[in-house]
Amino acid sequence: MVRNVAIVSLSSGTIGEDFARHEVEIGLRRLEEYGLHVKMMPHAMMGIEYVKNHPAERAEDLLRAFEDESVDMILCAIGGDDTYRLLPYLFDERQLEKALNKKIFLGFSDTTINHLMLHKLGLNTFYGQSFLADVCELDGQMLPYSAHYFEELIRTGGISEIRPSGVWYEERRDWSPAAIGTRRREHENGGFQLLQGEAVFTGRILGGCLESLFDLFDNSRYPDTVALCEKYGLFPSPEDWRGRILLLETSEEQPSPEHYRAMLQTLKKTGVFAAVSGVLCGKPMDELYSEEYKRIIVEVVDDERLPIVANVNVGHATPRCIIPFGVEARVDAVGQRISF
Repeated sequence: MVRNVAIVSLSSGTIGEDFARHEVEIGLRRLEEYGLHVKMMPHAMMGIEYVKNHPAERAEDLLRAFEDESVDMILCAIGGDDTYRLLPYLFDERQLEKALNKKIFLGFSDTTINHLMLHKLGLNTFYGQSFLADVCELDGQMLPYSAHYFEELIRTGGISEIRPSGVWYEERRDWSPAAIGTRRREHENGGFQLLQGEAVFTGRILGGCLESLFDLFDNSRYPDTVALCEKYGLFPSPEDWRGRILLLETSEEQPSPEHYRAMLQTLKKTGVFAAVSGVLCGKPMDELYSEEYKRIIVEVVDDERLPIVANVNVGHATPRCIIPFGVEARVDAVGQRISF
């Protein structure tokens, strides 16, 4: 059972800004109502500019959270786009390896890169939710589907199975205090969709946000991303991917179908699609380009034997489940469940 939660800002410092104060207050109150003691790490609320300009301090917060034996769970505040900059401060002198203690690590989006860092050191992590995006939901409570998995994780330390949400929600346009207590617009959800391959397949899941994975091989966002990630061997080798299930989901940037195809083609060159036992695709935000994405991934993979399951409620579209990385999973697209 989780009792002590450390909150870290490993990418963006959004939770330290005045415009997010009302959301943070809601989230902290919810965590306390769950009976959790919150440790806000020293630099987590220093604001966007400070966090952006001080990657060493971001890394220091993560190290301290792992070293603190009272901390049961490390909860990422939110994503962003430059957590790769923590690499030298975590790996040059084996800092992260020395600090590592087995505990829950939860985050998504740019945190994909942190998941890969921890995977490199053998720690199983949890993908799919963050403090600001989920716990701080402006409605009167966390979205019920999201809350179900968050509550299971803090109660048991794991996730037993995932089933589709009955509904999906449109993304908010208003995050101001005026939106407190307002509900999101909801729509009927279609469940897991088998695009090709066997309906049942197994493997340990790994992956995350497609844009973050693409950035490992592309310098369009930052000029040093590729060199730094190559230096530390961040992307797993084809052998490491062997028999795993690849998770892919797209961000709030809502990439065009053309860019989606280009990102998948870049991943294909690594040999990952030839190595994995299956692919899970998260539902895109607001279902934009949903049909195009499904068609494109089948075309790019170009191997009808590889199972691909789409419309999984994970990543940037709400509501969100939580997916354990590194433990054996059984996907059953007909039975509409992923069990661990």
